[in-house]
Amino acid sequence: MTDQAGFVVDDLALADLPRCAELEAHLFAGESPWPLEGFVSELAAPHNRYFALRDSSGGGELAGYAGISLLGPPGEHECEIHTIAVAPEHRGRGGGRILLDRLLEVADAQAAPVFLEVRTDNTVALTLYGSVGFTVAGVRRNYYQPSGADAYVMARPPSDKLKERDA
Repeated sequence: MTDQAGFVVDDLALADLPRCAELEAHLFAGESPWPLEGFVSELAAPHNRYFALRDSSGGGELAGYAGISLLGPPGEHECEIHTIAVAPEHRGRGGGRILLDRLLEVADAQAAPVFLEVRTDNTVALTLYGSVGFTVAGVRRNYYQPSGADAYVMARPPSDKLKERDA
């Protein structure tokens, strides 16, 4: 567990999943939010890692969640960020960055590249991802349904390659 900006991060637990589904329905109402069963399946998959962001001043209330998959054979792993979500009342305090850092720790431990999709109009997320080395690798037209919003595919090289690039 880490305590930063009034948040504690730990592993997402089965008991957290109803709150995740509730947040998901609120945050992604127009984009086919994951149901509770989707979260149960994601948490159970052995190649996935999910984290909970808790408000340390609010009795450990679930303030957000994030998940990443480790894909491919050993030595050739790549990671895909599935989701990062922070409840509206907890935004603006760095919770998204804290969750992203935890996800990147998972990828960096495997020296794996990381991929994700993000709405092309989500400037807050685009700025956050760009600040840690993600770049746009492509566009998925009509990716989000039912709205038809486009998504950027973003990629971040393995941490060792990122350091070489920035040197």
